[in-house]
Amino acid sequence: MPANKTLLGLDVGTTRTGVALADTGVRIAVPYDTIDMEDGPVEAVGEIIVREKVATIVVGYPRNQAGLATTQTTHVEEFARKLEAFDVPIEFQDESLTSVMAEDRLKVHGRPYSKEDIDAGAAAIILQDYIEANYG
Repeated sequence: MPANKTLLGLDVGTTRTGVALADTGVRIAVPYDTIDMEDGPVEAVGEIIVREKVATIVVGYPRNQAGLATTQTTHVEEFARKLEAFDVPIEFQDESLTSVMAEDRLKVHGRPYSKEDIDAGAAAIILQDYIEANYG
């Protein structure tokens, strides 16, 4: 049986990036943190990669309702290219409506939440979708 691996999920934004983690043995993605995009985001991701011994990075891939690339798609692709420096495999996963789903999940609890909570939750949904498609 192969060893468990740590997966890192990213919901890359222009202001913040949501971060989630999962272990391939447990197969449940959990929100981890958010990264401010003005404070060295590539370095922050690198610190998480080292600290958590990340084996694969899963990046949410945005498209419009017609499935076409947008300006945000270009932003995400450029950010992912910078992450190649860490020599960790990078996979893209569709992120359609993940922020809406994350906010809906938070509303159910009836407690206050922040945009950071939404972003980290969206990263967890992206990562969970990847896990289900690849480790199901």
